[in-house]
Amino acid sequence: MSLKIAFIGTHGVGKTTLCFDLAARLKRLDLSVDLVKEVARRCPLPINQETTFDAQAWIFHTQIAEEINASSKFEAVICDRSVLDNYAYLVHRVGERPEFEATLTEWIRSYDGLFWVPVVARPSFDGTRDTSASFQQEIEGILAGLVERFHVPVHRLDARTRDSWVVDVLRAMGLPSEPPQYQLFEES
Repeated sequence: MSLKIAFIGTHGVGKTTLCFDLAARLKRLDLSVDLVKEVARRCPLPINQETTFDAQAWIFHTQIAEEINASSKFEAVICDRSVLDNYAYLVHRVGERPEFEATLTEWIRSYDGLFWVPVVARPSFDGTRDTSASFQQEIEGILAGLVERFHVPVHRLDARTRDSWVVDVLRAMGLPSEPPQYQLFEES
């Protein structure tokens, strides 16, 4: 079994926490799991509103490389962002770039499930991400436009049911929410 799930959405919405929660559930289902953590945090160039074309190109291509690496070694890969998110930040800074769009449209099909994590609060400072609510909303709007423009199939998580998001993801992927119970005693 090979499974790749990505959480998309603007910054500060809880994608990272959701990734770790889902990974724990998949491990309990006895799957080997790896996380592709948000690569922007390791970018050697400026990110957020000060980002550059080079920074976003680095992030976009590093995301793909890390997904390839993880997918070659693990049964399940959970991505804290997708190439679509990375492209949204690039579009915000420098506009649409056709040379990235061919790769984007091809790569977006490699995900078995894309889950949109909605904005439930303004971003809080985490040491890296921008805390501007307007920047958060701008990225959210660009992502929405890209999803529509590229006809990307996404599962939208409901902001009102945050406590059940992991179960919602498992259900959408056709996976059990709990590990199978083994019969310890024979029935008479």
